[in-house]
Order: sequence, then structure tokens, then C-alpha cells
Amino acid sequence: MGLLSLAIWTPIVFGVVLLALGRDDQARSVRWIALIGAIASFLVTLPLYDGFKLGTSAMQFVEKGSWIQRFNVNYHLGVDGISLWFVLLTAFINVVVVIASWEAITSRVSQYMASFLILSGLMIGVFAALDGLLFYVFFEATLIPMYLIIGIWGGPNKIYAAFKFFLYTLLGSLLLLIALIYLYNKSGGSFDILTWHKLPLGGSVQTLLFFAFFAAFAVKVPMWPVHTWLPDVHVEAPTGGSAVLAAIMLKLGAYGFLRFSMPIAPDAAREWAWLMIALSLIAVIYVGLVALVQQDMKKLVAYSSVAHMGFVTLGFFIFNDLGVSGGIVQMIAHGFVSGAMFLCIGVLYDRVHSREIASYGGVVNTMPKFAAFGLLFAMANCGLPGTAGFVGEWMVILGAVKSSFWMGAAAATALISGAAYTLWMFKRVYLGPVVNDDVKGLSDINSREFLMLALLAIAVLYMGIYPKPFTDVMNTSVADLLTHVAASKLN
Repeated sequence: MGLLSLAIWTPIVFGVVLLALGRDDQARSVRWIALIGAIASFLVTLPLYDGFKLGTSAMQFVEKGSWIQRFNVNYHLGVDGISLWFVLLTAFINVVVVIASWEAITSRVSQYMASFLILSGLMIGVFAALDGLLFYVFFEATLIPMYLIIGIWGGPNKIYAAFKFFLYTLLGSLLLLIALIYLYNKSGGSFDILTWHKLPLGGSVQTLLFFAFFAAFAVKVPMWPVHTWLPDVHVEAPTGGSAVLAAIMLKLGAYGFLRFSMPIAPDAAREWAWLMIALSLIAVIYVGLVALVQQDMKKLVAYSSVAHMGFVTLGFFIFNDLGVSGGIVQMIAHGFVSGAMFLCIGVLYDRVHSREIASYGGVVNTMPKFAAFGLLFAMANCGLPGTAGFVGEWMVILGAVKSSFWMGAAAATALISGAAYTLWMFKRVYLGPVVNDDVKGLSDINSREFLMLALLAIAVLYMGIYPKPFTDVMNTSVADLLTHVAASKLN
């Protein structure tokens, strides 16, 4: 079994084992098995980074075997500089989420942990799939465990949120399937994604394919105006669900633009870049202002995620190396920072059982260690230099200025709004005198919570101070993608 298969199936196998256990009287054993499974799943991804060859845009660690022979569907896996980091990020976040859920979940523990492990394997499958139908199966299968996580362990309106989450993605997914079937027929019966990249497609066909892909991937990002499902889902999802949704699942849509929309329909991607840029800037500016008026901490961070992901799609569709690389770096950084923000909210919610900003004040007086982590992640969310949140946004702004000064200036306003809503929340929750007995009775983070937040803090600081390992991996693949798009007929 190859390394990518190990990365996909190790967490899924551990998840199935947990489902077989299935009893709450074995909750302690279940938690330890889940943690061992998550750590093992992360460890098997490390050789991918160690063995990755720089300076080539070719797919590496390729595995290929026949799956559905009649329709030429293959179990075809591989990663390049664009997808490698997302495999590692997914496995890493899974470890943190298992640690975060250690005490918070007390019912159906085995099913809860199994859902996250299986979801982790399926998301890695999305990033590694080189067969169109295999990609689609993994892409759609990720909905099932997340639907269950929201619908079973979520808040009071969990059924509404889970249904809305599923419904929003349904139409786009059907259009994606139609596009994949068209490409299969057009390529003479092949689901190979790299073969599709080389197909000579007419302008009108490319436009139709581009919008079919857009329908599937824009909802997942989510781009404005199809972002409205995200705040509802975040508010109702358990802490671990919010962390994984923000850190990884939103990246599936952005990754789809890089793997499908831009290389398969390069003419249409350039022709409709103005629309993608406009929608991205609306997300960056308008949704940032919407975040400013939120009273619920989870809703505020959810809208913040939409604004930050606007940087990602903006970077992709300005078609220069700084923009695309910055967008990918922003995806990774957002995985660390947004996951950390939601986990911090979870720490407070576990103690006070409220997400309302008005329920807090003066937390630094009773939880100084926790407040230190909260400050670091808040600064990263603002884009402070030296943190992961700065690197990607700065690269995208530079790339935007290279394309158009006014576009760059508009994008840069997000640094102001981001600082405004993040620091406003931090001030009201953490600073000042203790406002009520709930805050007065808070206990500081325990060793488990310290470990969980410390892992993310190390990642945020390391990426902010030394981003070179991240950018070195992706440079050649990004350059190859841009060369491919630049060779389109419109130029």
C-alpha cells in the first residue's frame, strides 16, 4: 500500500473499529483508540513531505489501479506542490480535534470520534484523487460524516443547520457530476484529471464547465452570496465540527478551482476573472463589516472565515505567482488560525455554556494562560506580521497591486476591518474587570487544553516567522498552472 493510500485509509479503518465498539461504557478506551488513530494517521503523512521532490510540477507518490473497469474508472492518487500541504494539514487538524473533544463529548463517543476519523480520510482522498469520479465520490462522501456531526451533536437548531448545509451543496454537486460526465465522453472515455487538463475545448463549452464547477466549489468556499449557510452551521455545530469545517472543509472548494476550473477551462477562467474578483472583494470588504456587528462569537468568526477565504479566491483569479501562491498559503494559514479561534470559543463554551460576547468580560483575570493563547490567535486573525495570518494576505495584496493598484487597495481594507472585529471581540471578552459570577468562577485551561492550543500556536508562529518550507513546495506547481492558463486562446 502506498503512502497516500495509508494517509486515506488509516483514519477510516480506525473509524470503523470505533464504530464496532459503539458503547458509551467504553468511552475511555474509545478516546484513546481515537487519539492513537489520529496520531498514526498524521505520522503516515510525514514521509510525503520528507520524500517530496522540489523543482518539478509532476504528480508524486502516484498510485493507480483499476476500480470500475467497464467505465475506465481508476483508483488513481497523487499529490503535487498544490495539494501536498492540505494532506498534512488535514491529518494534523484531526489530531487537535480529537484532543479538543476529549471531555466535551459524553454521549455516543465512539460514533463521534469515528465520524471525525472517517471524515479526515475522505478529505485527504479529495486532495489526492487524480481520477474525476474518485474525486467526486470523496468530495460527496465528506458530507455524510459532517452532516451527522452537526445533526447529532449540534445545538438546539442542529437539524435545520444540517439540512441547510446538505441542501446548499446538492445542486452544485449535481452540476459538477454532469461536467465530469461530459469531460469523460469528450476525452474518449477517461476520468483522468490530468488528461482533462489537455483537452482542446471551445469557448462556450469552457464557460458552461466553468460555471458548473463554480456552482459546486463556490458554495463550499463559501463565496458571497452563497455563504449564508456557513454562520448557521457554525453556530449549531459542536466545537470540533466548527474547527474541521473552517480549517479543512472550506478548502475543498478552493482546491477545486485550482484542480478543475483554472486548468480545464483556462479561457473561461480568464474571461470571467472579473466576476470572481468582484465577488471576492465583496466578501473581503462587505462580509468583514457584517462580522463587526455580530454578538455571537461563533457567528463573528464564521463571517471572518468568509472574508479570509475571499482573499484566497481573489489571489487565484489575478493570475500571477504572488496571488496564487498567496491564496494557497492563506488557505493553510486560515486552517491553523480559524481552527484555533473556534477551539478557543469551545473552551469558554464548555465552562459557561454561552457564545454571546455579552456573557463575558475580564476573562484574562481568571484565565491568564488561556488569554495569552487567545491574544496570539486574535493577532493572527488580524494579519499581524510574524503570524501565519499575515503571510498569505500580504502575498495576495502584493499580487493584487501588481495587477491593479485599486484592487490591491480595496483588498488591503480587510486588514483594517479584520483588526476591528477581532480586537473588538477580544477586548469585550478578555479585557477589563470581571463582569459576572460566571467569569469569576472560571478555571484556567488544563494540560489537555494547553496541549491542543500549544500545537496550533506553534504552527501559527512557525508559518508566520518562516514560511519558506510552505512556499518552496508549491512554487513549481503554481508556475506550471499559470503557464498553462496563460497559454489559453484569449491571450
